[in-house]
Amino acid sequence: MPKDWLEWHDLYNSEPKLQQRLEIVRQYIAYSLDNAPTGNIRIVSLCAGDGRDLLGTLPNHPRAKDVYARLVELNPQLVERGRANIESLGLTKQIEFINGDATSAANYLGAAPADIVIVCGIFGNLADENELNRLLENLSFLTKKGAFVLWTRGHTHGIAYSEIVRKYFREFGFEEIDFQLTATGDMGVGIHRYLGESIATPKQEQLFVFSGVPNKAR
Repeated sequence: MPKDWLEWHDLYNSEPKLQQRLEIVRQYIAYSLDNAPTGNIRIVSLCAGDGRDLLGTLPNHPRAKDVYARLVELNPQLVERGRANIESLGLTKQIEFINGDATSAANYLGAAPADIVIVCGIFGNLADENELNRLLENLSFLTKKGAFVLWTRGHTHGIAYSEIVRKYFREFGFEEIDFQLTATGDMGVGIHRYLGESIATPKQEQLFVFSGVPNKAR
């Protein structure tokens, strides 16, 4: 079992459900870019890891030059890996990678509200449904009206947790665009559009509490 989040991300090299999840997320990022308004496309990614979902999509997308993104990740080694990839892609003027706490609203000032918000790998690391509701409520700070939100949620012990997430998204003013399960059947990936109005300040300064640990995140 992985002892830290760097080791956990290395599981993408061997674990089918993570590989399939990544493929679907990249499809949804491409869809969001295709359907974003003309002009600049602002993106924020929470708990971004090494940014492989966004950075793996942009090089071959015709709207890559419109993107201005902020990725936030606490693990410094993952941030270092992501920054090296950004530099190799020639995207340093468009993408900033912050080594910081993704739960803090302060780390999104100047980047939010965004056209695309990536909250992948987070919902399964929240303590309970109250914490999920807290994060979904605070998405009105991170998202513009009409923005796309991409998310993932794993299933364990026969419980389809992604269905709970889909229900709450509807209750918080989001329209479902698409939803897929990985071929392994134990990981849900969704894309929603925000129908409400963005707010200038978050409901809480701490957007959510990330309580997960790597050796239990599979």
